[in-house]
Amino acid sequence: MKTELIVSDMTCNHCVQTITQAVQAIAPDAKVQADLPTHRVTVESASAQGDAVLAAVLDADYDARLA
Repeated sequence: MKTELIVSDMTCNHCVQTITQAVQAIAPDAKVQADLPTHRVTVESASAQGDAVLAAVLDADYDARLA
């Protein structure tokens, strides 16, 4: 399943790393791609639904919403 998020406060590679770790904590198979200029994160995972991915990013204290 592919999930796209807008993470408005993702501003650097450290943010990307933290978001990736948060998503992979709930879905170890997840492939996470981030585009810093557009604040867009794309997650591809067979094991995590969009709501779970969003919850993981929100739990990591980022301001995220489904794209």
